[in-house]
Amino acid sequence: MSVVTNTTTIGAIDAPSRRNTELALLVFAVAIPVFAYANVGLAMTGKLPSGMLGYGLGLGLLAAVGHLVVRKFAPYADPLLLPLATLLNGLGLVMIWRLDQSPRLIQRAKSAFGAFHADAPKQMLYTAIGVALFIGVLMLLKDHRILQRYTYISMAVALFLLILPMFFPAVNGAKIWISVPGFGTIQPGEFAKIIIAVFFSGYLMVKRDALALASRRFMGLYLPRGRDLGPILVVWGVSILILVFETDLGTSLLFFGLFVIMLYVATERTSWIVFGLLMSAAGAVAVASFEPHVQSRVNAWLDPFACYKTDKTGACEQIGQAIMSFGSGGTLGTGLGQGNSDLIGFAANADFILSTVGEELGLAGMMAIFLIYGLIVERGVRTALAARDPFGKLLAIGLSGAFALQVFVVAGGVMGLIPLTGMTMPFLAQGGSSVIANWALIGILIRISDTARRPAPAPAPSPDAEMTQVVRP
Repeated sequence: MSVVTNTTTIGAIDAPSRRNTELALLVFAVAIPVFAYANVGLAMTGKLPSGMLGYGLGLGLLAAVGHLVVRKFAPYADPLLLPLATLLNGLGLVMIWRLDQSPRLIQRAKSAFGAFHADAPKQMLYTAIGVALFIGVLMLLKDHRILQRYTYISMAVALFLLILPMFFPAVNGAKIWISVPGFGTIQPGEFAKIIIAVFFSGYLMVKRDALALASRRFMGLYLPRGRDLGPILVVWGVSILILVFETDLGTSLLFFGLFVIMLYVATERTSWIVFGLLMSAAGAVAVASFEPHVQSRVNAWLDPFACYKTDKTGACEQIGQAIMSFGSGGTLGTGLGQGNSDLIGFAANADFILSTVGEELGLAGMMAIFLIYGLIVERGVRTALAARDPFGKLLAIGLSGAFALQVFVVAGGVMGLIPLTGMTMPFLAQGGSSVIANWALIGILIRISDTARRPAPAPAPSPDAEMTQVVRP
């Protein structure tokens, strides 16, 4: 019998980075909008658009730079988030350019403002700024847990951003924009949703045990203690103030809904969902009873064709045209560049861009767009499940919830499911603040997913770790 002694070191199993998968998906995410761009040009003019090469190279360059930064600074991140965001952003640029070519919108802009300015080049610039912010998040935010240190600072910053539009003139009946010289208008609520998610994550991580306690059970629900209702009452009050003074139904719903979602995830108490829905409904009904702008949106939601001639805000006409555009699209749509959704008016490429998608791509195209949005939310939730720290879990679910809520609020308003709001469809609609903020949101989710999927470091080798093997003749 001989004894063979061998010293070994047990290493960590290396997880696949999936960066090559991301690169392959990015090729399709760039190619599909380029083909859509060509389709629109052929349908409207009978020839390929002159800017197709520049558009394809620009979108491809932004996607390539984003991929290289992810490969360098977040090698274990989710491989689907970047391609999905690129695909949506690219399709949004195509739809905005398609509406820029509409003779009706050009003539209407010249009649109202004396000149027409195309929105697609500006949106491309905003996309570049958004990708730059995405890169900055990945390069500067080495660990998402650093954000936990700024829990209460983020609360102050978020409230400042939400209150700031009150001091600027209303645009289309709502005070949700601020004017910045040399840049134009900014919608602070788009950035506030990310900062609010940071605050809620840090706050609920500390307070979730106290909030999860129940004093009594009533009709199958665990009722929270009276002193634990304080935080939700404060958030409810702030959301109502936003709705009253800024007449911004979308931000109010997003702000309050985000808190209720995160509260439920942190405490696993259904009672918070019930209280949240009841308080949200009570606040919305109370404000709608005396605020004219909200009343006009509610009337347009109830029956847009009945108030078509008496409404002075244009909400009934826009909702009516949007519903008819969805109906004319049918199952497969009229084809890219062959719809009439530009009849909606000045917001056709912003709040109502989903109507253009519904008319020209039909029900099938709408389901494809919603599937892409659903995949982004699903990957965010999967990131939350994989996160190893409670702050990362809450932050990922908060950002995913905010993204999902915004999609629901905008899509529901355009399709007549809920009253119309002033928010924009993420990545798809025209708007600098929206596309920039949502690229930052994707960057934070990628950072959390990289931390969650990164393999644990191998333990240091021990001089006493020996393996003894007995070999018998």
